[in-house]
Amino acid sequence: MTATKAAFIGLGNMGYPMAGHLAKGGYEVTVYNRTRSKADAWVKEYGGSAADTPGKAAAGAALVFTCVGNDDDLRSVALGSDGVIASMSPGAVYGDHTTASGSVARELAAAAKERGVGFLDAPVSGGQEGAQKGILTIMVGGDEETFAKAEPGMKCYGRAVTLMGPVGSGQLTKMVNQICCVGIIQGLAEGMNFARKAGLDARKVVDVISKGAAQSWQMENRALTIIDRNFDFGGFAVDWMRKDLRIVLAEARENGAKVPLTTMIEGFYKELQDRGEGRLDNTALARLLEDC
Repeated sequence: MTATKAAFIGLGNMGYPMAGHLAKGGYEVTVYNRTRSKADAWVKEYGGSAADTPGKAAAGAALVFTCVGNDDDLRSVALGSDGVIASMSPGAVYGDHTTASGSVARELAAAAKERGVGFLDAPVSGGQEGAQKGILTIMVGGDEETFAKAEPGMKCYGRAVTLMGPVGSGQLTKMVNQICCVGIIQGLAEGMNFARKAGLDARKVVDVISKGAAQSWQMENRALTIIDRNFDFGGFAVDWMRKDLRIVLAEARENGAKVPLTTMIEGFYKELQDRGEGRLDNTALARLLEDC
């Protein structure tokens, strides 16, 4: 096991460029993707190699990262005889970038510990654009020694890589992130709808208020697409955001946190899904206001 040998499991919109930055950062990367053609395309673009199973990709790697869809997807690649953990060498580190539940993070951490493997839950924020540019924010749960081993690899695609606390803390921090994001998105959607109804030049409104207290990442990056009613540009999908919010609401039921606005907005995302608009960008919340 050499320090620069790594594996990346899951080459979706986020994982594909993240694994690419890892390869550009000097790591010898083996990838696995459920659709093999995606893995082959990655190897053609970045070098390295592709494996037939998650376990084969992870074998002999000092660092293994996963970035898949949900808790069930994560268990399918991490656990079992062909999974990541069973194939990893003692002393290696497994970092998971999936936005998942805190409970599955603790489950995988326990399985990794039995194998003598370090585990980090490390969800990311910054979207596909952040992944492509290598400027993601990564919020990490785990111990300091394990974090120190994985931090150089994560910095290949993360601008801010921060240890938040013990295992599960990364996922909990990502939940806070999503709570804040959807509140801002809903406010931005309502603001742009109000501007239109009031007969204002919405672009001029954004230009002015973005220089004051209303400024946010969402305003800088999504206000104009909302004004143009452009929601089909491959951003962070409604389906993904609702999945994340369902995780938030489940955790809130466990810890007693009151999240009334988030609960309401999760319902709005369900409405979009019921209309067949789940693949649109999550700012499609604005579509529910078009007839208001």
